[in-house]
Amino acid sequence: MPNIDTDLWRWYHNVSECHYHIQLTIKYRRSVLEKDVIECIKETLSGFKERFAIHIYKLGFDENHVHIICQFLPKYSAGQVIGMIKKLTARPCLKIPSVKQELWGGEFWTDGYYIGTISNRGTKDTILKYVEKQGKNPKDIQLKLFDLE
Repeated sequence: MPNIDTDLWRWYHNVSECHYHIQLTIKYRRSVLEKDVIECIKETLSGFKERFAIHIYKLGFDENHVHIICQFLPKYSAGQVIGMIKKLTARPCLKIPSVKQELWGGEFWTDGYYIGTISNRGTKDTILKYVEKQGKNPKDIQLKLFDLE
């Protein structure tokens, strides 16, 4: 397994320092991320490090979307990783009765996603703090990640 104690992953003859911020949205922006659904997602993602060499080290949950901070080797494309996450988390979550009632069409995630590398648009610490604050106090204004003006 890659050494996950540092930012550099060494895997056979490869060294990687790629961190990603992924945001996935629930289908129809339904607010289904209750405690049992969050636990289901966490449990499913907990095995990714051992199974796929994808280290998911921070999750942030809001009512209808999930933020993921992860690191994976360049043997996967970003689309492949997102596809695995969506596919493998949707199946068990759709078996939860409250989710099945809200999302009767058999789809858990929207078709789209956001992915960004954690780099010069914001420090890793800035984005980690942003993800940690997700869903903490819905009355607070969401933090700005980037000043694009």
